[in-house]
Amino acid sequence: MFAERLAEVIETRATRPGAIARAAANRRRPTAPPERLMIIAADHPARGALRAGEDPLAMGDRGDLLERMCAALARPGVDGVLGTPDVIEDLLLLGALDGKVVLGSMNRGGLAGAAFEIDDRFTGYTPAAIAASGLDGGKMLLRVDLDDPATARTLESCAHAVTGLAEHGLMAMVEPFLSTRGSGGRVRNVLTPEAMIQVMSIASGLGATSAHTWLKVPVVDRMEEVMAASTLPAVLLGGEVPADPDAALAGWAKALALPSVRGLVVGRTLLYPPDGDVAAAVDAAVGLL
Repeated sequence: MFAERLAEVIETRATRPGAIARAAANRRRPTAPPERLMIIAADHPARGALRAGEDPLAMGDRGDLLERMCAALARPGVDGVLGTPDVIEDLLLLGALDGKVVLGSMNRGGLAGAAFEIDDRFTGYTPAAIAASGLDGGKMLLRVDLDDPATARTLESCAHAVTGLAEHGLMAMVEPFLSTRGSGGRVRNVLTPEAMIQVMSIASGLGATSAHTWLKVPVVDRMEEVMAASTLPAVLLGGEVPADPDAALAGWAKALALPSVRGLVVGRTLLYPPDGDVAAAVDAAVGLL
């Protein structure tokens, strides 16, 4: 059944590309923003990050990814999706986004493993495109490497994006990390409470206004202290597929009790669970909200 729907998407893209804009214009938007957000993320492939668990190319099969996304979005309690234009448009053509919150991923230029990874150029959605497509906000990745001059360009670009989204009254979701390059040159995020407090303080001050800014943060030790670094609303990210899903759920549950934490934005952890049961993984996460 899904193979037929996927074939129709492929045919539509080749022969009727205008159908994408019509699907976006006709999408039924949420009647009111939910108090708690449960968002499924799928913007990793555009940065060349295809690994999930032990499979280095797990997210490289677009049909399989879309089928998992549709299964997740159909579960009760799932509010929406975060993705790059190609993924969002595939889901629009599949009719999977009616009534959902849709967030566009904006900067994917810092390709995974690249020498220029910290120079995270905006290669996806722009604030104007997000507004024109009727989306509900935009998300940007901000990795701050104090030893890499390219960090300044990424900071400036994120600040402009925050300002641009606010001008349209749209959410700007900033995902900040303090990052460093290890001995092999690989970018590594520093997941200590001190690092997160520092980088959340930086991210909170980006743009001409923070009125529409949300933060997207990992669960680390001493989350009470970490979340005290900002008054901005925040959502928790999923990160890599955990070896112990129950431990991940427990960490989310504890952090969700903090007043500024307003939901989950999770991708690979729910789309590629160790047992392969997407519906059960999503339902377990929804149950925390």
